Amino acid sequence: MPLLTSCYSNLPQLSNGQLDLSKFQDAQLTQTKPNIGKAYTAGSSCITEVVIEKKPTKLLLDPGAFCSCVGISFLKTGVPNFEDQFFPIDGIKFNSASNPMKALGIFETCVTFPHINGNLRITVEFVIMENFSSTHFILGNDYLIMYGIDLHNKKFRYFTIGENKRQKFALLPFKRQTKVNKVSPVNLELEKFKSEQLNEAEMNFLPFYMTTKEHLQQTKKLWEQLLVMKLNHP
Repeated sequence: MPLLTSCYSNLPQLSNGQLDLSKFQDAQLTQTKPNIGKAYTAGSSCITEVVIEKKPTKLLLDPGAFCSCVGISFLKTGVPNFEDQFFPIDGIKFNSASNPMKALGIFETCVTFPHINGNLRITVEFVIMENFSSTHFILGNDYLIMYGIDLHNKKFRYFTIGENKRQKFALLPFKRQTKVNKVSPVNLELEKFKSEQLNEAEMNFLPFYMTTKEHLQQTKKLWEQLLVMKLNHP
């Protein structure tokens, strides 16, 4: 029995109840791990540049997508004459994150991956989605499998197509557009006072001649200062 187990140890494994989980080794990091709470900054994208209908465009390699697709709005902008290669589909349902997607038809085209050692071209059927706001084509798991496209998350990220693992294609650098500001602790008692008491103070504690916006703001600041003094010196 141990001999039989060793024969299959080099094959891809799935978890099962017979495996001994008490013994393990920690996986090695390929990059420097961010500080605690900043792991999300290590994420990147799988977008590359390709040529579709003789025009350069962006293509997302998405192993999590069941099929290759494109939004109708983006398609009309990038390929105005797409209807020449369009054929309808009916009776097929698609979902994205549990949200239903309305498929309008199929757009069949050639996708060229530029490379200095020889360009590679594949033929793809993109499902055209009506309620889809993506600004690039998406190459899903269907064609990633058919053409043997592998993503390599090494120190330098790249992907390969087919059996030629020496011909490496680059991924675009990820440009983070969102910035997380420093999080400051919130004084719950102060916030409650501001929401409940200060609104009432605007009407009940101000003389009738102090009703300008500037006076209201000044009064709010005064009440906040008084409360802070009370909290610091009970």
